[in-house]
Amino acid sequence: MKQLSVAHLLGIKYLIKNDIDLIFETANHFKEVINRPIKKVPSLRDITIANLFFENSTRTKLSFELAEKRLSADVINFSASQSSVKKGETLIDTVNNILSMKVDIVVMRHASVGAGVFLSKHVDAKIINAGDGTHEHPTQALLDSYSIKEKLGTVKGKKIVIIGDILHSRVALSNIYALQLQGAKVKVCGPTTLIPRYITSLGVEVETNLKKALEWCDVANVLRVQHERMDIKYFPSTREYTQLFGINQQILDNLGKKIVIMHPGPINRGVEITSEVADSHDSIILNQVENGVAVRMAVIYLLAQQIKR
Repeated sequence: MKQLSVAHLLGIKYLIKNDIDLIFETANHFKEVINRPIKKVPSLRDITIANLFFENSTRTKLSFELAEKRLSADVINFSASQSSVKKGETLIDTVNNILSMKVDIVVMRHASVGAGVFLSKHVDAKIINAGDGTHEHPTQALLDSYSIKEKLGTVKGKKIVIIGDILHSRVALSNIYALQLQGAKVKVCGPTTLIPRYITSLGVEVETNLKKALEWCDVANVLRVQHERMDIKYFPSTREYTQLFGINQQILDNLGKKIVIMHPGPINRGVEITSEVADSHDSIILNQVENGVAVRMAVIYLLAQQIKR
């Protein structure tokens, strides 16, 4: 049986192209499963998974939980806001306590960059990074690529523009790695204050004109402005941001071609994208949500195959 080249899913930068192909192949199978009347398979009946969310999350947490339950795993949910972490307990203490309950896989979201890598070196469980600070969010990038492939037939050779707050986005970095690994061309677009200086060293072009970016691309992946990660003002006002970088139906109608619209959520409707665009035929936002469960099932299943009993 084919296996992943990695022991954990810590970031896209640790994967090879074959890993992505295997994850997508496995996700195709699970997508068929979740569209059946009985949406469960007994694949992971003997596996226990802990969801450790040290940062608030609704969509990612629900998606992982659903994926785990569809695979018949035993699930433990841990929310740091209601835990001993507030009393000063360290990450290692928290995890060791959970591992003493014989957990096989840990899905973790944490505000610190590299938290998953740190954890993988100290605990004897498979680690899936569900977002570490402003660094990576590998399963989001995988489900985004999977959704593009499903819509356009391939990712290779496609032109993808990532629009918005690139500086604070773990989704952007993971997407850049994943798309380039599959042979796509990538540009980023947004206010210069929200584009990191190092971005061109990743082989990514910067475009500060929204119209030009949309005329160039096949797919626009629109990110929200992450006000919660900002300690200073990066642009004068939300209204000005919307005027320069917000996508509305009129802008798309004037392109003279169809492009695919994506958004990892949550959407700030009327800021980076209007409701009309988000809910249109060109949008695959709801497909991304559905594909998220299948892709996460695939990742969990493939890592679980490596667990020695």
